[in-house]
Amino acid sequence: MNALVICSGGLDSVSLAHKVATEQKLIGLLSFDYGQRHKKELGFASICAKRLGVPHQIVDIRDVGRNLSGSALTDSVDVPDGHYAEDPMRITVVPNRNAIMLAIAFGVAAAQQADAVATAVHGGDHFIYLDCRPAFIDAFQTMQNHALAGYADIRLYAPYVNMSKADIVSEGAKYATPFEATWSCYKGGARHCGRCGTCIERREAFDLAGIADPTDYEDADFWLHAVQTRSA
Repeated sequence: MNALVICSGGLDSVSLAHKVATEQKLIGLLSFDYGQRHKKELGFASICAKRLGVPHQIVDIRDVGRNLSGSALTDSVDVPDGHYAEDPMRITVVPNRNAIMLAIAFGVAAAQQADAVATAVHGGDHFIYLDCRPAFIDAFQTMQNHALAGYADIRLYAPYVNMSKADIVSEGAKYATPFEATWSCYKGGARHCGRCGTCIERREAFDLAGIADPTDYEDADFWLHAVQTRSA
C-alpha cells in the first residue's frame, strides 16, 4: 500500500508515519498551516520526513483558518489548562478541520496515485472532536468513494481510531519513534507547558504505557493534579 500520511508533527502522526514506513510504503508527509498558534509543530513534521527519507509538503490554508474563528487554536482565545476530557477543552475545536484537511489530502493522493491517506485520529479524541470518531471516518470514506469513482480508489487508513493515546505510545515505541522529536502542546511556547489538555494527555499516556516520557515540560507535575481532579 502506497500511503500518504497527514502529519502535524505531533506524537500520534509521527508514530503513524513510522508505522506506515515499516509496514507499508510511505510516499510522503502532508501537513497543513491553518494559522494554528502551535504551528511550530510543522517543523517536527519536516524533521520526521527527513528522518524517513520522504517528501514533505506543507499546504497553506491560513486564509481558510482565519474564517474558522472562535477556537483557541486559531483565534485570540486562551488555551485552557486542565484534563483533555474536560468541557473547557471544547474551545480548542476548529470547525470542520479534519474534513477540510482530508479532502485536500485525498486530492493530493489521487494526483500522486497513492493507495491510501493515513490519519492519526484516535480514541482519546472522541470526547471533544466529532470528526475523529469512527462514524466520521466511515462516512468520509463513502463520500470519497463517490467523489473519485472511476478516477482513483483510495483508502482512508485510520489504524488508531479506536486506540488510546497510551496504545499509540506503545506502538510508537515498537517502531522506534523518537518521541522527543514530536510536538503536542497547543500553547506553542519554547517548551511543552505541561498544563494544557494535550500536554496532560501526552504525559498520562506515557505513564499508562509504562514508557519513560522524554518531553521537557515547564510544569512536569500538573498532570497528576489534573488526572486526580478528573477521577474525583
